Amino acid sequence: MLEQELIDAPARIVHIPTVVGAVVPVYNVPGVQAELKFSGPLLADIFLGRVTNWNDPAIAKLNDGVTLPPIEISPVFRSDRSGSSFIWSDFLSKVSPDWRRLVGANRASTVPIGLTAKGSEGMSAVVKQTPGTIGYVELIYASRNALDIGLVQNAEGEFVRASIASMSAAAHAAVGKMPRDLRVSITNAPGTGVYPVSSFTWLLLYESQRDRERSRQMVDFIRWALRDGQQMAPSLGYAPIPSEIVPLATAMLEKIKT
Repeated sequence: MLEQELIDAPARIVHIPTVVGAVVPVYNVPGVQAELKFSGPLLADIFLGRVTNWNDPAIAKLNDGVTLPPIEISPVFRSDRSGSSFIWSDFLSKVSPDWRRLVGANRASTVPIGLTAKGSEGMSAVVKQTPGTIGYVELIYASRNALDIGLVQNAEGEFVRASIASMSAAAHAAVGKMPRDLRVSITNAPGTGVYPVSSFTWLLLYESQRDRERSRQMVDFIRWALRDGQQMAPSLGYAPIPSEIVPLATAMLEKIKT
């Protein structure tokens, strides 16, 4: 949650990091079988409507040897407010001064170009069905819908594929640097092998709830999820949180009154 949202909330809210996810660029470019490479500034220019054709020199420069068709690019944005949009725009804000100035990091698109789609399933469907499009979804949705996924350049200059290993590398960049409230951004994290559009996912809970029995059951479940449940994350398309962060998340969980 943003600072103002925390202030406006009716009671104190705590953030519990659970797993690590990734948002990936997905595209539908007829005739292109290769994994396309994108830098952060290039993605910002595409979604700002400044790079408008798939054979633009800016795209060709990063994808030497790939024959790109001379067709128009149609960016696809989420029409609803979403965590995926926030992670995507948070990353672009860090690598593109123009994106930071014109759009910023937020859950809703303010760019009046391209197509819109509701939800991750809607985004996946629009991209899959519409030639020339490019959008952004969580890795699990891209994989389930067999979408073409781009590589994204990280802070070290590497073009990295989103994977359990590269999401884990991003999360490990936060070890030793977690703020007290555990609200931290790991987009464009430093380090080799890092996928730069990665993020922790959180469960948000009121610190004090009226139904103490329900609160106790929720705390018991999350305690299990932070320990034994972490091994299930990779099969669901997410990376476990670093073992060094588990005690911090558990300590935050213990603040919940049961």
